[in-house]
Amino acid sequence: MRSFIFAFAAALALPTLLPAQTLDRIKETGQIVIGFRTDAAPLSYLEDNQPKGYTPTVCFELATNIGAQLGMTDLEIIFETVDTENRFDKVAQGDIDLLCGAATITLSRRELVDFSVPVYVDGTTVALQVDGPQSLPDLAGAKIGVRSGTTTLEALTNSLTAANIDAEVVQFADHPSGMAALEGNAIQAYFADQSILMNMLIQMSDPSQFKVLDQILTVEKHGLAMRRGDTDFRLAVDRGLAKLFETGAMREIFETTVPGAAPGFALEAMFLLSPTVP
Repeated sequence: MRSFIFAFAAALALPTLLPAQTLDRIKETGQIVIGFRTDAAPLSYLEDNQPKGYTPTVCFELATNIGAQLGMTDLEIIFETVDTENRFDKVAQGDIDLLCGAATITLSRRELVDFSVPVYVDGTTVALQVDGPQSLPDLAGAKIGVRSGTTTLEALTNSLTAANIDAEVVQFADHPSGMAALEGNAIQAYFADQSILMNMLIQMSDPSQFKVLDQILTVEKHGLAMRRGDTDFRLAVDRGLAKLFETGAMREIFETTVPGAAPGFALEAMFLLSPTVP
């Protein structure tokens, strides 16, 4: 029987075995360790002390497939919490085998970790009060928020510079704090991934008082991060993902974990293009 284990980072002590290849370690220990973010709903979050969202669900199905590739019927799937500050270091150090949060594939991050084929496509946009600014240039002179340690911060900084917009950027430790600041008029706009903003908007006390602009500053491909140079494990991951795409399971996971949301053009393109010929 396959067992499922969830453990907080502080409660899980696994050895760091950098020289060992990941598939060998999985076969030896009977475990695969998956890191996930707790604060990126609907893509990756914690609810009822369990990992929830699109990417943890994808990774649970993927881990089952990897187990099958290895001929294992009793693989333990361990989920460990990570945050935006330590997630890639945990991958590089071998503390987790696979990062299954909302992680944008970038060249700078690939200096530290490898990524799977894309599993999601998102984009940076902005939440505003409904009677607030109508476009990015209207934010000149405003106080605007963004979460620290994310690609959104870099995208926002580049966009403001390119548009020659002088605004005060306030960094927040988490998205709820940023949205609370927007709700309390402490800032005039809050930038984040579109999926995160739409999910947080419906949880506000009066969602009708806020809006999310259609304008997308970036198109960001999300992937599953793993230790660099482990080509056998990366092939196993991509092989498993290809199977999920081929069978339509990826689309079904999206429809189940992000109910009521229609995939945009970029996400539809990913569903179409991602299956890989065996």
